[in-house]
Amino acid sequence: MENSMFCYQCEQTAGGKGCTKVGVCSKDPDVAKMQDVLIYILKGVGFYGSCNLEKGNKIPQKIGEFFTEGVFSTLTNVNFDGERFIEYIKEANRVKKVLKESAGEVSNVPEGADFVSPETREGILNLPKVPNLGVMDDENLDMDIRSLREFLIYGIKGMGAYHHHAYILGEYSEEVVNFMFKAMGKTLDKNLTVEDYFNLNMELGKTNLKCMEVLDAANTGAFGHPEPTEVSVTRKKGPFIIVSGHDLRDLKDLLDQTEGKGINVYTHGEMLPCNAYPGLKKYKHLVGNYGGAWQDQQKEFDNIPGAIVMTSNCIMKPRDSYKDRIFTTSVVGFSGITHIPTIDGKKDFSPVIKEALELGGFTEDEKEKKITIGFGRNATLSHANEIVDAVKSGKIRHFFLVGGCDGARPGRNYFTDFAKQTPDDTIILTLACGKYRFNKLDLGTVAGFPKVLDCGQCNDAYSAIQIALALSKAFDCSVNELPLSFIISWYEQKAVAVLLTLLYLGIKDIYLGPTLPAFVTPNVLQVLVDKFNIKPISTPEKDLEEILG
Repeated sequence: MENSMFCYQCEQTAGGKGCTKVGVCSKDPDVAKMQDVLIYILKGVGFYGSCNLEKGNKIPQKIGEFFTEGVFSTLTNVNFDGERFIEYIKEANRVKKVLKESAGEVSNVPEGADFVSPETREGILNLPKVPNLGVMDDENLDMDIRSLREFLIYGIKGMGAYHHHAYILGEYSEEVVNFMFKAMGKTLDKNLTVEDYFNLNMELGKTNLKCMEVLDAANTGAFGHPEPTEVSVTRKKGPFIIVSGHDLRDLKDLLDQTEGKGINVYTHGEMLPCNAYPGLKKYKHLVGNYGGAWQDQQKEFDNIPGAIVMTSNCIMKPRDSYKDRIFTTSVVGFSGITHIPTIDGKKDFSPVIKEALELGGFTEDEKEKKITIGFGRNATLSHANEIVDAVKSGKIRHFFLVGGCDGARPGRNYFTDFAKQTPDDTIILTLACGKYRFNKLDLGTVAGFPKVLDCGQCNDAYSAIQIALALSKAFDCSVNELPLSFIISWYEQKAVAVLLTLLYLGIKDIYLGPTLPAFVTPNVLQVLVDKFNIKPISTPEKDLEEILG
């Protein structure tokens, strides 16, 4: 039986409506079906988890970690390996059984909560039609309810990614996990109204702020606060390993295992900010950053004489020219690619090291170019008085937070053009891989500061929020009254979680692009416009004129 699919969780979804034959991300219908099945079981896990919590039963951390990893595994560009999803599905069945038994007698069990999946590939792919399993499997569901339900589920996936990175470094939050159980379980409740779903989305925004705080504590607790740092973005002679994704722990372990072996380590994509952490930049063989944002990897990795490690999300279908030298680890998976597993809490990167040494690396140094990064909340707010004085004296007229996910869809040059056209007396705060649209341009300085202040990964959105809140306190006004505008590029589900956090904080007038989410119906969009004045980007000229008057 040939499976069709429907997925519209990312910005690049086919035709701006939904992928139905194969994902733009290259996810095939079989993997899409397995992801749908896993999410459906996790809804039941959420329901029975909530039942346990209501009865005062504590949920074991291992179950919370599995739930977190399960939702994260279905995020865009994370895992394309059907065999791994079969294992997730088996474990989800088991975990739900454990929670159901510990919950005891439960009344008003919603349809789907007791669903048990087959545990073979054939059984999963040939499942008879299950009501509500896929996004569109409930034809009679109100469109706005579906829209807000999917908004919530995608927010949970994004928050799951953040929480996963936190607990890998020893920071686990029961508050975050307990909300994920509650929210996921609620998506099985057919009696929820538009208002109920809207409130749950706002609660997710609130909980995600806590989650990002926990992640910030994990990263800075392990590696110190990022410091303003000049980073090389050019190639060095010698064997090398490129590390992409978001997982700081994986980078640290790889740096430990490559020390003294004559191997250069480069960050890639969202790993660029790692070069600013004291606990990571102390490694002399962490030599800089290679390439740009995630969507350029197929071109940038083509036939390179080195090894690549993908540590979390952002993997694209590997080309044959580098399929033999790319490795996955953690939650990332791609069929036919060597995976570095965690065994007894440790990873052995020796296959990656062996590959890098055998390939030999670059044969000569490239002419060096450097960019400045490391303006996290600690570094930026240490200059708060100077910033406030510069604003009051007119040296800084406005701040633009230009950041978010990058992607391949045409129209993202808007963010490059916007950055270039911002006036000379304005500063750009940026974070996430959207910064690659302009972070190598020489845009000069403003009031003694670099015009572009790089706040880090999308995982560091907490930093940018804290900078905004601190400035509002310094100026004794709300964030909405600050000379600050949010110009956000979105791509996947972590961006959904961050957007909900910004809305929970009451931040208005956010410019969002390059396109609005396909899962947002006209009615839901109207609510967002009415409550928060959220708006699609237009042209840099028009938007700048509207912002600056």
